[in-house]
Amino acid sequence: MPGRDRTLLTRLRHLYGDVFALAYLGVCVALTVWAFAASAGENEDASFAGVIPVLATAPGSLVGLALPGGLPTFVFAVVLGALVNAAVIGWCARRLRGAATR
Repeated sequence: MPGRDRTLLTRLRHLYGDVFALAYLGVCVALTVWAFAASAGENEDASFAGVIPVLATAPGSLVGLALPGGLPTFVFAVVLGALVNAAVIGWCARRLRGAATR
């Protein structure tokens, strides 16, 4: 079908191009950077800073945390959860605005 052939960039723009999805991704990035900065200090309570980005990107991040590993697993889990949630947020925002889906 000629109308169904879309590039990867077009598909990503459709998934994550909504302002609410982009704002959510920005908040997730800010929380993750804050968690890394807070845990780099010598504060004893900073070890729980990584919980905030995980909770902000749940439930997808909780699935990713089931994998064994340390820092790479944490980053993978937060990125996975943020992308899944942003796609859902973008879909919900488009549906609530009444945008036609293809």
